[in-house]
Amino acid sequence: MILVINAGSSSLKTELFDSSLSSILSADIAGIGGAGRLKIGGNSEPIEAADHSAALNLVMAALEGAGHPLSSLTAAAHRVVHGGPHLTAPARLTPGVLAEIEACIPLAPLHNPHNLSGVRALAALAPDLPQFASFDTAFHSTNPEVSTAYALPLEWREQGLRRYGFHGMSYAGMVAQFGPELPRRLLALHLGNGASLCAIHEGKSLATTMGYSPLDGLTMGTRSGAIDGMAVLRIAEEVGIAQAGHILNRDSGLKGLGHTNDMATLLEQEDNPAARFAVDHFCHWAARHAGSMIVAMGGVDAVAFTGGIGENAKPVRDAIMAQLAFLGPLPVHIVPAEEEKQIARDALSLLAEGV
Repeated sequence: MILVINAGSSSLKTELFDSSLSSILSADIAGIGGAGRLKIGGNSEPIEAADHSAALNLVMAALEGAGHPLSSLTAAAHRVVHGGPHLTAPARLTPGVLAEIEACIPLAPLHNPHNLSGVRALAALAPDLPQFASFDTAFHSTNPEVSTAYALPLEWREQGLRRYGFHGMSYAGMVAQFGPELPRRLLALHLGNGASLCAIHEGKSLATTMGYSPLDGLTMGTRSGAIDGMAVLRIAEEVGIAQAGHILNRDSGLKGLGHTNDMATLLEQEDNPAARFAVDHFCHWAARHAGSMIVAMGGVDAVAFTGGIGENAKPVRDAIMAQLAFLGPLPVHIVPAEEEKQIARDALSLLAEGV
């Protein structure tokens, strides 16, 4: 069995898969470092976990109590947000790969350290268990340089300032789900609290809307999406860099426009002008950015929605497609997000190759 681990700043999400990629059980902890909760299957209970190591111990104990001890694992597989310019494919976690992930911490200071915490916590429990990583940026490594390069002086580009793109696990999982029926030119929309678009041409990413960080591109739950750099500097001048980052990542997007980042709540508030505007803004900019992705592919053969909003909010899908109606009738697919399953799939493939 493969244990998939997704470690966040104060959370640890795990899911257990068998060799046929069937999900066996999930166990998640929220509130690491304070009053937390362990959710396993349909049950939830209060817990205290001082750090990720303590949280993983609790998860493993819960899995063992459900009949899945540590000894039953074949491998573990981790979601790592940023692989930088070098980690462009799933990999076994060797000292060299771990060093590369650490080198990417300046590119993802809010994510990679926590991803590494999950790796180290499991290594302490089971030092001989093979561990693998899949990188959210890797799917977009096929983007041409003209798409990834910022028009900056060379000295800054050499320091890693470029577009990387994210949600790679979601898009790779989408390609896998289509299988041989994958449209040649697919406009893929991952719409959730984080939102992005991807131009998938013959199964590979040609362009995507997120950039150096997950802030760029679409209007999102709490992120502003694309914003003029001078506007960012203006905010930073007034409130400082740290607070500016908080505003752009935590207080903007749907929350900044409509006072909540919950799309379902906004859609229910038909008589609330701010809520209506937030939804309109979200759909408008998704459609605007869709045009950019379509140009990158030289056309479009089908559209696919995934993510919490993409899968569940039909009014949003309809509003976006209405703005793309000038393209003519297009097949529209709703594809379940299977990021954890894709990570397990990557690990099983590497195991089969003897990596």
